[in-house]
Amino acid sequence: MSQLGSRWISEWNPEDAAFWKSGGKRIATRNLIWSIVAENIGFSIWLIWSVTAPRLNKAGFHYTTDELFTLVALPGLVGSLMRFPYTFAVPKFGGRNWTMVSTAMLFIPTLSLVFLVTRPDTPFWLMATAAATAGLGGGNFASSMSNISFFYPDREKGFALGLNAAGGNIGVSTVQLLVPILIGMTWVNLTPDGAKAHQGAHLENAGLMWLPLIALAIFGAYRFMDNLAAQRSSFKDQLVITRRKHTWIMAWLYIGTFGSFIGYSAALPLLLKTQFPQVTTNLAFLGALVGSVARPLGGKLADRIGGARITFVNFLVMGLATLGVIHFLGTQNFAGFLTMFLVLFITTGVGNGSTFRMIPVIFRKEKLRDVEGQGPEAEAAALKAARIEAAAVLGFVSAVGACGGYLIPRSFGASIHATGTPVAALGGFLAFYATCVVVTWVNYLRKSPVTSAEPRLAAEV
Repeated sequence: MSQLGSRWISEWNPEDAAFWKSGGKRIATRNLIWSIVAENIGFSIWLIWSVTAPRLNKAGFHYTTDELFTLVALPGLVGSLMRFPYTFAVPKFGGRNWTMVSTAMLFIPTLSLVFLVTRPDTPFWLMATAAATAGLGGGNFASSMSNISFFYPDREKGFALGLNAAGGNIGVSTVQLLVPILIGMTWVNLTPDGAKAHQGAHLENAGLMWLPLIALAIFGAYRFMDNLAAQRSSFKDQLVITRRKHTWIMAWLYIGTFGSFIGYSAALPLLLKTQFPQVTTNLAFLGALVGSVARPLGGKLADRIGGARITFVNFLVMGLATLGVIHFLGTQNFAGFLTMFLVLFITTGVGNGSTFRMIPVIFRKEKLRDVEGQGPEAEAAALKAARIEAAAVLGFVSAVGACGGYLIPRSFGASIHATGTPVAALGGFLAFYATCVVVTWVNYLRKSPVTSAEPRLAAEV
């Protein structure tokens, strides 16, 4: 594997078993590990306002419930938008190089949070601007998934992408578990007369705790990650994916899976506070935790059974779990509400893994069908083109799906403001899951040009 320059690998063929065993797998694993570290921190900072916003008014701020939901939602909106340029950055600058740059940009939201949360006179527009910058952490996922997809052979992509995504997703659980603890730490100072003075919650700790970890991730990417020459392609070459029907179909499905995961993760702490104020134990982190752990399972099941089958059943279960959430919310049964929400989170994780497994298979099948009967060289070129397009689609789909991080908290906020409960919003989500069931069935399970031409590949999709 020759080098084009510092940390550039010019030859990369993971589909070659000999190449993979002789060193390819080791290099891919090393890049996967540090990709997970950087992505985990990015996710943590992306969701940092989900646990900071509910505590602002106790720290002396005077924001309305709707404004607090807006602070929670804005990082989701910006994160989804940032994923579009981040998707195309890896082929332009290299996976290692972009990981370093995108991680360094996380100093912006953390330092702005540290500065503003100690100033209760901060106007809402300024606090909203600071919250929006946390969306930079959401962009990391698109570039990370696009990057890692190049390192692994198709036969292992489902599990590798699932691990990479889960490692990032679990950052949501990390921030929702650790930040409340650090915010609530009691500091003791001595007054001028020598007496002890106890200080209250320190919201600035929510930002300070990530500064050394950001520096560590930058160093790890610099020291241990690589750029692949095979990733390089022009913006024009990548933009062709917007003309592919399956790009938009998978984006719709991913709104239902990842959009639900990130949206529910962002909204749950504030939702629990408004709907079950009697519950003071910090349990919001459990949702993101089980959803993250379930993601590799979804990829693994899709590798074995087929992504379309898993996705179809998964959306059915999501609909049933949503009905359960609505029921127990109406009866004010907290145990039932939390249980149904955890089931819902598990299905978001499984669906995230299965949908992302479908993308490389669909595009490989499409490209191979285009060159059927033209010989090995044409097939090799088709497979290379499929890898490039699939990587771009992974990032693009993740960008569209991430809009759920904005839509779900805003829907909850609007529903509570208009009706006093989040039931109307949950009803809308239920209707959306029904469309996902239909879309999956029509495009990938019934007989169609994508799934019927080759039974073996049909099962893989």
